[in-house]
Amino acid sequence: MIVDLILDSLRNAVLIAGLVVVMMMLIETLNINSRGGLFAALRKSKAGQVVVSALLGLIPGCMGGFAAVSLYTHGIVSFGALVAMMIASSGDEAFVMLAMFPKDALWIFLILFAVAVAVGIVTDLLHKPKRPERLCEAEFSIHEEDEAPHHHGEGRHLSWKRVTMFTGTALFIAALVTGSLEHGEDGPEAVAMAGGINLLSEEWMYWLFGALSLIVLAVLVFGKDHFVEEHLWHHIIVRHLPSVFLWSFGVLLLVGVLMNYLDLSAWIGSNTALMILLATLVGIIPESGPHLIFVTLYASGVIPFPVLLASCISQDGHASLPLLAESKRGFLRAKLLNCAVALAAGFAAMLL
Repeated sequence: MIVDLILDSLRNAVLIAGLVVVMMMLIETLNINSRGGLFAALRKSKAGQVVVSALLGLIPGCMGGFAAVSLYTHGIVSFGALVAMMIASSGDEAFVMLAMFPKDALWIFLILFAVAVAVGIVTDLLHKPKRPERLCEAEFSIHEEDEAPHHHGEGRHLSWKRVTMFTGTALFIAALVTGSLEHGEDGPEAVAMAGGINLLSEEWMYWLFGALSLIVLAVLVFGKDHFVEEHLWHHIIVRHLPSVFLWSFGVLLLVGVLMNYLDLSAWIGSNTALMILLATLVGIIPESGPHLIFVTLYASGVIPFPVLLASCISQDGHASLPLLAESKRGFLRAKLLNCAVALAAGFAAMLL
């Protein structure tokens, strides 16, 4: 059992770290090729940052959330935008809700977006940091070497760093498209089943990110030495990859062990009066598995809509794991605010 948990946690940690690194490399590439213009307009409008982050959070799964966290840790979007993403995101549960009750799911997503944008804008109005929030000192910046003109073939050498990143990315693509990193049916992220049909299919997303990773391979082949070594290797691989992988693996393993000794579904069934509070507290866990309980109970008619709404607002799947790796303080602040909003929305929906 413990060996299976370790392997499942390791597989998911590799998936999360790989997706985060691919996302960062793509953002870095777009920023350099646009000479910084890609994010210049976004930095000028906090309301725009909130809306974009909320839309990223609505993307089923955690990929949009990873992108928003990357933008936040590099000082491109505000804390309010981060909070908006975390409110709008439902993690892997978005797939399950769309499969089990699509009409209700669309209404939930609409409500989540509205709440996320409103709370994000208010948060930025009230939250006035003394200095710009930037958790990563090496932000997505333009260096003099990036501005210098270069000729075909100039500044490109087959270094071990380039080869290492190319090989790692190629192996990651192979793992995505062959399904080697898919969630196990008996692991911490137990897949919801209905009549033997898998309701948590992320295969299309794995193929999408496999295709996006091909862009990274092209960048690693044709990118200048300075960009490959300074921006991709030192900034992303050395600075971000170890912490994201280790924290993801540690948290997933801990949650997996606890879930094997805690019968959460039985606890819920015997304490219906505390449903909203429990759903909000469970949302603090940066993992998708526990939240599937509320989705399946709602689909079965056991819990009312306000409980599911509180759960969706409070939890964000794996999206906040990279944030936990980069900033424990930022993670706690955002999670506490999300919990407060989840409680308020849940009880307001109950009264209405």
